[in-house]
Amino acid sequence: MVTGGNPSREVYFRVLAACLPDDTLVVTCLGNASYLWACLRDRPENFYVEDAMGLALPLALGLAVAQPRRRVVGVEGDGGLLMHLGALVTVGAVAPKNLTVLLIQNGVHAASGGQALTNPDLDLADLARSAGVRRAETVRSPEDFRRAFLSVFQEDGPALLALATAPDIEVVEPPAPLNPVVVKQRFMDALGAPRYIPSTFGKGRFVEVGSPPGGMGQ
Repeated sequence: MVTGGNPSREVYFRVLAACLPDDTLVVTCLGNASYLWACLRDRPENFYVEDAMGLALPLALGLAVAQPRRRVVGVEGDGGLLMHLGALVTVGAVAPKNLTVLLIQNGVHAASGGQALTNPDLDLADLARSAGVRRAETVRSPEDFRRAFLSVFQEDGPALLALATAPDIEVVEPPAPLNPVVVKQRFMDALGAPRYIPSTFGKGRFVEVGSPPGGMGQ
């Protein structure tokens, strides 16, 4: 049951900021999840999803598969998850051991104005278990979240923690505008991924990070 008496997103995020290992990759969904996380712990290892509702989980899943030696945390909303339930089923099928999903269960589509979900009382942790997610539970306090988060990081995943959260409709102002191109490039640099330069004709090409512009110095 989602109620206004649940902890706020900020309360949970402050616990996450205090507990998160430095090398963990974090993908946050659109709206206040990204804006608030940028305020509390902005870092190159964060990927802030903008204007793509429900796609934080698919991105986090792909990242976990591509980076099996690093822990990945995906922060998704309950409304976004319900828009793309196939992603949850795929998490259960692929079962990446390094993926932890934090589900903001506030019962509303907060990013689009606070419209109520069609079924705000759905047990999403139970749904995740039925989809094959190794460990899934509902968390209702910051203390329980801290305990559960530290515990799942000591185990093989995937894991999903559904955070019973009070709705937060008022938009949080991020410390700076989240430019998608800058966010992507900064994140790629943190991974040590080669930069991709698109070409007008034919295929693009890859360049090593730090290469001089225009092939200078070659």
